Amino acid sequence: MNPRTRVKICGITQIEDGIEAAQLGVDALGFVFYEKSPRNIDIEQAQAIIRVLPGFVTTVALFLNPQESLVKQVIANTDIDCLQFHGTESAAYCDSFNQPYIKALGIDGVDDIPALCAEYASARSVLLDSHSAGKAGGTGETFNWDAIPAALRNEIILAGGLTPYNVAEAIEQVRPYAVDLSSGVESAPGKKNKMLMSRLMREVKRVDCAQ
Repeated sequence: MNPRTRVKICGITQIEDGIEAAQLGVDALGFVFYEKSPRNIDIEQAQAIIRVLPGFVTTVALFLNPQESLVKQVIANTDIDCLQFHGTESAAYCDSFNQPYIKALGIDGVDDIPALCAEYASARSVLLDSHSAGKAGGTGETFNWDAIPAALRNEIILAGGLTPYNVAEAIEQVRPYAVDLSSGVESAPGKKNKMLMSRLMREVKRVDCAQ
C-alpha cells in the first residue's frame, strides 16, 4: 500500500473555514501568530476555532522569530497541538517550550539542504519552502523540487506556491510526507475558499490512489 499524503492548510482565521476544511478531510490546520501577516490571528480567535474542531485534526501555531512570552501565552491559552517556527530560531529555542514542533526552512540560496535539516533533528518534521532563510514565506512561489535530496523526500512537508492545480504534479515528483497550502486555497488573505479546498483534497486523493 502506498503512503497517504497528509494535507495542512495554514492561515485559518474563521470558524467556518476551519470546520469546512476538517469536513473535507484536511489533516492539520495552521494559525498564524505574526502581526505582520495578513493572516495574523489573536489567541481568543484561534481558541474559538480550535474548540469546535472534531477529533483527529491537528492544530498548529505558526511563529516567526517570536518573543518567548507570546509562544507561552499561546500554549497556555489555546489547545494547540504543535508549534511551527518560520524564522531564524535555533533548535535549542524551538525545544525550550517542551512542545512538538515543525521547523520551516526557506531553501532559497541553500547549498546543503540535508545539513540544514539535520540542525533540527528534534523537530517532528521539517517544512521546505521557497523563500530565503529566516524570511516570512507565503510568497506564493514554487521552487525547484529537484533540489530536494531523494533521501529526504518522504519525510518533509512541502510548501511554497502550491495550489489545487499543481499539487498533483508536486506529489508525483517529490512524494513528500505532507503538503502545506495557504494562499493557494484562498479567496482573499485569511479567507479560505471551499471550492478550492475541495479540489485540493480531490487532487491529493487522485494522485495518491494512482501511485
